[in-house]
Amino acid sequence: MDHARTISKDTTLCISLAARPSNIGTRFHNYLYNELGIDFIYKAFTTPDLAAAIAGIRGLGIRGASVSMPYKEDCIRYIDVMHDSAAAIDSVNTIVNDDGTLHAYNTDYQAVVNLLHDNDVPADYSFAVAGSGGMAKACVAALCEAGRTDGIVIARNETAGTALAGKYGLRWQSDLAEQRPQLLLNATPVGMDGGPEASALPFPEDAVSAAEVIFDVVAKPPETPFVLSGRALGKTVITGAEVIALQAAEQFEIYTGVRPSADLIRAASEYSRS
Repeated sequence: MDHARTISKDTTLCISLAARPSNIGTRFHNYLYNELGIDFIYKAFTTPDLAAAIAGIRGLGIRGASVSMPYKEDCIRYIDVMHDSAAAIDSVNTIVNDDGTLHAYNTDYQAVVNLLHDNDVPADYSFAVAGSGGMAKACVAALCEAGRTDGIVIARNETAGTALAGKYGLRWQSDLAEQRPQLLLNATPVGMDGGPEASALPFPEDAVSAAEVIFDVVAKPPETPFVLSGRALGKTVITGAEVIALQAAEQFEIYTGVRPSADLIRAASEYSRS
């Protein structure tokens, strides 16, 4: 990869907003800008003031923003146009600025749908999703898109958990208890670098042993304790790094109007984790 790029007043800026930013998205997008000769640049940010950050997107003409935990729902109040992918699940992971009008999308949903399909996860598998925030909403919607109904939402927040479960005809529980679903999906920060539960598992060890599919949306680190446990047990494992690559490719196309080839997306994903 050639790192010699010229940044000018005409260079278009895209950003990410996350509580704990990583370099994964930054490296992914900038790799593709460079390879495709597109005059864009991408930078990761965090913020204690979401309203001011989004006002900056609008006021400075920032083209797009990837939105991560914990801003996926809180940012909705600042959006002008909610597109179907975001409105259907009340969760935003992509903001696009069209001449001062902010449009919201959710590319997480499609990434999860694609990964379940690509890994041949049976539609009749029982499942549990840990979490009730924006990412959990995208994951539950994606799981139920294929007709799955035997599912549990595991959430400490009973109000949010029951609302999410009820929307899709699922069950809410505060913990997994004696349930041993075939698919376990973590949509919480458990296992994330820099967090208070970085070394923890989102589900009990015996539940991981009993499952067939381990799916973690945490991307930093790519090999979380949950992913490592699944690999050691020979399970089908889907990682947050895979989610990020697919959803970022969708974002890239929305921001630039260019769809990278599958080979370029794969190369960018590998580079982002190197």
